Amino acid sequence: MNKLLYIGLAIFFALSFFVFGWLSHSAYEPGKRIEKPSLLDRIKKEKQLNVVLLNAPSTYYIGNEGPQGFEYDLLKSYADHLGVKLNITPAHTVKEALRLSKNPNIHITSASLAKTPSREKLYHFGPSYFEVQEQVICYRGMLGSSKFPRDVEDLEGLSIMVGDDTSYSETLQKLKEDGFDINVTTSSDYSTEELLEMVSKHQIDCTVADSNIYALNLKFFPEIALAFSISPREQLAWLLPKDAKKLEADMYAWLNDFNQKGKMTQLKDHYYSYVLFFDYYNTKVFYKRIKSRLPRYKKYFKEAAERFGIPWTLIASVSYQESHWNPRAKSFTGVRGLMMLTKRTAKILGVKNRLNPKQSIVGGTRHLNQMMKFVPQGVEGENRLKYALAAYNVGMGHIKDAQKLATRLGLNPNVWSDLKIVLPFLSQKKYYRTLKYGYARGAEPVKYVEAIYNYKDILEKYEKEKEAVKEKASLPVIAVPLKSKKKSAKKVVKKKSKKSHKKKSVRKKSKKSKKKKHTTTKKKSS
Repeated sequence: MNKLLYIGLAIFFALSFFVFGWLSHSAYEPGKRIEKPSLLDRIKKEKQLNVVLLNAPSTYYIGNEGPQGFEYDLLKSYADHLGVKLNITPAHTVKEALRLSKNPNIHITSASLAKTPSREKLYHFGPSYFEVQEQVICYRGMLGSSKFPRDVEDLEGLSIMVGDDTSYSETLQKLKEDGFDINVTTSSDYSTEELLEMVSKHQIDCTVADSNIYALNLKFFPEIALAFSISPREQLAWLLPKDAKKLEADMYAWLNDFNQKGKMTQLKDHYYSYVLFFDYYNTKVFYKRIKSRLPRYKKYFKEAAERFGIPWTLIASVSYQESHWNPRAKSFTGVRGLMMLTKRTAKILGVKNRLNPKQSIVGGTRHLNQMMKFVPQGVEGENRLKYALAAYNVGMGHIKDAQKLATRLGLNPNVWSDLKIVLPFLSQKKYYRTLKYGYARGAEPVKYVEAIYNYKDILEKYEKEKEAVKEKASLPVIAVPLKSKKKSAKKVVKKKSKKSHKKKSVRKKSKKSKKKKHTTTKKKSS
């Protein structure tokens, strides 16, 4: 019996091993490995894209309407493409951004980083998305003097500061090695934007910045001026982890599609287009009037904004463009007041007195709000507001004509970046004679909209800085530890005692001298 049991068990185990071996062999495929999930797969699974973003106007900042910035918008579009949430770790300098990029949880680092030979040895770059040049930026007040540099040799004797671990420090170091006498200081305490501000206040003579950063900051710091370009054209790109091949391939495909659909052009237009209309004198005057004129009408702008759902900074900017915040302003065509309303428009809007600041602001904002309702369907988001502003200036009929012309020319009729190309054509006979509303000075609404957005950006930055100063002033004063108080008190007592001792000795001396004088007079009298 035992013998039969042993034989049965042996047969069972033999069959088991046979079946297991057969199944394993059938499942096996030569060359096939069990692959770990790629970084892209993990991002999609975790539903989160972790990015380091430089906190600066050229990349990412918190504006009145939430997070903004060219690189933020670009990364947000990519996160939306992946169907994941954008999780931001802010950095305040390039050096800090590069340090944070080494964190294993970070997927992308975005800090206006140029692909330089030395950086490419240390970091893995993704696809390029912007082309820039390094430029020497100096204090405008030096213009016209021999001190303002025109080439590298002229930098001798000037005080120059750039950020540590930036492409600018690399460029200047190479120039020094080539024999140029350049007095340059590198610092990890200041961002490029802060250094531009120091130049505008003439705390330093010059700094170096990428062309896009200079362009964005020109309206905030009108006392800076471009001296010359110091590098060839360079490509900006995001840093990626080294094990990100699948992520990188997906980014290349997405960015190519983003470009082909014209979305990159729209994004660049949104952030950089106003630079073409920069006016130094006008910007300086605007800063002065923010302090001298705006406070009288600010509450009316805010009330109108709350009533009609349009940012007060935009309404104020429209008013400045129209009247320079002069309630008695009058044009040769008869339009009047802060919002420069015609008699006919004022009557339709229920404005009885165009010279009354509150009535003018409410009427003008209502008019702009109505224009937004008349903007054709298909125009969305920020484009809708820009179309309404252009219509406020030139009339909705001409805007619709420009849309038709854009379609004919193969452009997108529903985005401002394309419409503003077409609008100036409305003054050319070969185009306007084929359109319903005919001739228009089409270049004017383009300048009008760009100027308003320029003022709006300046105003929002000014208000933000003002609030930061108030917040800082309202912080509680930190109490000094008791020990230090006692020490300081002792020092004061000692000082006082020394002073009092001196005073006493002076009094004694004066008393002695008085006694001596008294005795001498007695002798003389005797």
